[in-house]
Amino acid sequence: MSEIQLTPFRESNDLLGNGAGLRARMQEEGYLFFRGLQDPEALLDLRLSILTVLRDNGWILPDTPLIDGVADVSKRCTEGDLEYADVYHKAYRLEALHAIAHAPEVMDVMGDIMASEVFAHPQKICRMWFPQFTEHTTPVHQDFVHFQGNYETFTCWTPLGDCPIELGGLAVVPGSHRVDRVLEHHFSLGAGQLNVEADAYDGEWHSIDYEVGDCLMFHSLTLHRALPNVTADRMRLSLDNRYTSWNAPVSDHMLTPHLSLHSPLTWEQVYEDWTGDDYKFYWEQDDLDVVPQDMQYSEKGLAEAMERAAQGDDAAKLHLIRAIKRDPESEFAQQAQEVLQGEPVV
Repeated sequence: MSEIQLTPFRESNDLLGNGAGLRARMQEEGYLFFRGLQDPEALLDLRLSILTVLRDNGWILPDTPLIDGVADVSKRCTEGDLEYADVYHKAYRLEALHAIAHAPEVMDVMGDIMASEVFAHPQKICRMWFPQFTEHTTPVHQDFVHFQGNYETFTCWTPLGDCPIELGGLAVVPGSHRVDRVLEHHFSLGAGQLNVEADAYDGEWHSIDYEVGDCLMFHSLTLHRALPNVTADRMRLSLDNRYTSWNAPVSDHMLTPHLSLHSPLTWEQVYEDWTGDDYKFYWEQDDLDVVPQDMQYSEKGLAEAMERAAQGDDAAKLHLIRAIKRDPESEFAQQAQEVLQGEPVV
C-alpha cells in the first residue's frame, strides 16, 4: 500500500455541462475527478492492443489472460532505458492511443474548463509501469516543468483498466496550484527525473481506487505523484495527455513523439499503419504560438545527478549509466563517464 495517508477525491460529475462550476472548482482545488466519463469499452480495447504489443515483446507472461496484464518481472525497465523506449514506441504507433485523447467527452470538459477552443498536445503519452519496481515510481512534481508552454495547461490522466491504490494510480495535493509559481525541483529517479521535496509544500494527498472510464484532470502547477505499484505481477497502464487553448503558447517539444529523444521516432513512422487522417499533423492547420523548450529544469536535474553520483549516490549513478547507454557520444555522456570513473556501463 501507499506510504502516505490518502483522502478520497471529490467527484465532479455533478458539474458536467456547467462550465462556470467546473472552472470554479478547478480554480479552487486544482483538479477535477470524474467517474465513468470516458468510454470503458474503447479504453479496454486500447488496453488489449497495448498488452498484445507487450506480450509479443516478452513483457507479459504467456498463457495468462491478456486482459490481466501479468508482467514478466524479469523484464522490468522504465523510461530512460533503451529497452523501454524500443517497446514503448511499438505501442506508440497504435492509432487508438492518439485518437482517444480527442474523445468528445474529454474535449468538451476541457473546453468548459478553459472557456475556449481546446488544443490537444500532439505528444500523447502512455505509461507502462512494471510491478516490483517501486524505486522508479514517478515522484512529486508539477507538470509545467516537463510540458511548459503556459500555466493554463491541463492534464487528463486515465487508467486503462481498473486501477486500485495498490496498482499505483495518481494522487494530488488539492489547492497546491494556487502557489502560482514553479516550485524547486530536484533530481530523482522516476518519470521526469524531477522531484519536489516534502518540506516545500503542505497539504494532504487525495486519490482513489480508479475504475475503467474514470479520469483525473488537473492544472499544470498542481502537485501530484504516482503511487507505487506494489502488486506482485500486474502491469499498470495509463494515459496522460495535455491540453491548452488554441491561442496559448505551446512548447516546441510537445509537437514531437514522446521519448523520441531516447530512441528516434518520427511522426511518419507513427502514422505508418493508420487508417485515418484526422489526427495526423492536425496542429499544422493553424498558426500556433510555439515557444522553445526551457531547459533550465532538466539541466538543473542533470547537474544534481552529476554531483550526487560523484558523492556515491546509487540512484544518480544509475541515471548517468542510462544516459551513457542512450547516447554515448554526447557531451553529457562523456562527462558522466568521467564522474563514474570507469565503472562498467552494462
